[in-house]
Amino acid sequence: MNELSKEMEFFIFLLNHYAAYKNTTADKILKELDDKKLTDFVFQMYEMYHSETLMNAFQDIDSLLRTGKPAAW
Repeated sequence: MNELSKEMEFFIFLLNHYAAYKNTTADKILKELDDKKLTDFVFQMYEMYHSETLMNAFQDIDSLLRTGKPAAW
């Protein structure tokens, strides 16, 4: 049985919670991230996102989807 990495587990957790926050589905959020070529970026933000409140990650993802840049940049 293959186990998911902690990064992948958190990415799935983050997608599901962000989707609930946006009142949509994780599939739709993933498609939007894929379409904008941001999926890998969000996945690679594990160290920052998992150590902060989810709302900070949500604000960052909102900014990424809107402008292509994280909120902190």
